[in-house]
Amino acid sequence: MNPIIIIGSFAGIAGALVGYVVRHYVAVSRRGSIEAEIEEKILQAKKEAHAIEELSLAKAKQSREEYAKAEERLIKQEERLDKREKEVDARDKSIRNEIALLTEKGEALRSIKESLSVKEKSLQKEIENIAELSKEEAREMVLKSITKEYEEDIQSRMLKLARDGQERLDSKARDILLNSVYRLANGTTNTFFTSTVAIPDEETKGKIIGKEGRNIKTFERASGVELLVDEVPNGIVVSCFDPVRRAIAVNALDALIKDGRIQPVKIEELIEKAKKDIGLFMRKKGEEAVLEAGVLSVPDALIPIIGRLYFRTSYGQNVLLHSIEMAHIAGMLAEELGADPHVSRAGALLHDIGKAVDHEIQGTHVEIGRKILMKYGVDDRVIMAMQAHHEEYPYETLESVIVQVADAISGGRPGARRDTVDKYITRLSDLEALALAFEGIERVYALQAGREIRVFVSPSLVSDMAARELARNIALRIEQELRYPGEIKVNVIRESRTIEIAR
Repeated sequence: MNPIIIIGSFAGIAGALVGYVVRHYVAVSRRGSIEAEIEEKILQAKKEAHAIEELSLAKAKQSREEYAKAEERLIKQEERLDKREKEVDARDKSIRNEIALLTEKGEALRSIKESLSVKEKSLQKEIENIAELSKEEAREMVLKSITKEYEEDIQSRMLKLARDGQERLDSKARDILLNSVYRLANGTTNTFFTSTVAIPDEETKGKIIGKEGRNIKTFERASGVELLVDEVPNGIVVSCFDPVRRAIAVNALDALIKDGRIQPVKIEELIEKAKKDIGLFMRKKGEEAVLEAGVLSVPDALIPIIGRLYFRTSYGQNVLLHSIEMAHIAGMLAEELGADPHVSRAGALLHDIGKAVDHEIQGTHVEIGRKILMKYGVDDRVIMAMQAHHEEYPYETLESVIVQVADAISGGRPGARRDTVDKYITRLSDLEALALAFEGIERVYALQAGREIRVFVSPSLVSDMAARELARNIALRIEQELRYPGEIKVNVIRESRTIEIAR
């Protein structure tokens, strides 16, 4: 054989033996490492098992202790319940005994009452036979005798009680109202809006009239007003039932006079400008009113309508200023009386909002105002507060009464409003005629501009007690049939005169 081959064979065998030995050594060492790791994990598992066992034993011991305590509590609770049950049984037995005793006493009392009733009827019949009067006739006789004997005493006591109570109520009401008015402290000057525009000379008047009246006709057609050029010297009267249109016309006419170029095109241009200016002015006045009254929840669409009230007057009193004043008074009264100040102020500010458009829409200003507020989603409480200020609707809330009182204060205070002579005389005549319609009245006088009425009665026809009833009836009838600002004091006067002649 070739020596090289032999050597190669021996080398391969030797390499195989060496590889086997190395592999065996590696396997042995790896097995030892795995066995050590397994032993370590087993040891760790035993430790964890021991810890879990100790924890379980501790929990079991705790559970046994808690169970023992709970069992002890249950035993004590059962003992208490048993004791209470025995007490309840004892009380129940005692109550049943008392009920039985009371039932027996009730039966005895009932029998006694029936016996007394029989005896009372028997005695009553005997008395009626002896007196020859029935029970009702005897009672009526006794009452008449007592009433006649103690009439003056009863009357004086009634008058004293009524006077004292009325004085206390008047004093309290006066304090509240005076405090509110004093805190308001507004002036009492009336506001009158003029519809007269001054012109510098006759030449300007001629320009306004225009050739064959062309300019004045254009102005009246575009503005919706009537111009009276010969009513007052050095002036032109603007006549229109709509105060807003009248204000627009006055504004435009002033601008025309200042501009000097009076012609149809310029007239139409300045009237359109005046409409925008007055619209902005009304919105500004509405915003100022809302801010001053402290009613910030008013819908934005109502602001210009509120501003329109600036151009309305009621008996010479500016309606917007009157509404703002009312809002202040109503808010203070609400604070004093425990009502909602915000609802009271809002109801007062919006109470006459229907007057802004009552010349355009049919119906009373209260009904028109209700529809406007409902349309724009105003709070129902505010609507209820404003709708009763002329008693067209009932007083549903305290705030509605406050708004009516604030209206009477603002409109009825001295100097706030003016009235025509005819209406003034008519009101006084109606007041006197109403009082004269009652029986037993000799004379009636209306005094203090209709704020007081004095009624003189016949002493032979009207007694002192009847006079008091007469005053109340007259006051109630005035409230039901007449319209008036503030209040009317009714004085019924009964004079008894005894005359003797010594001869």
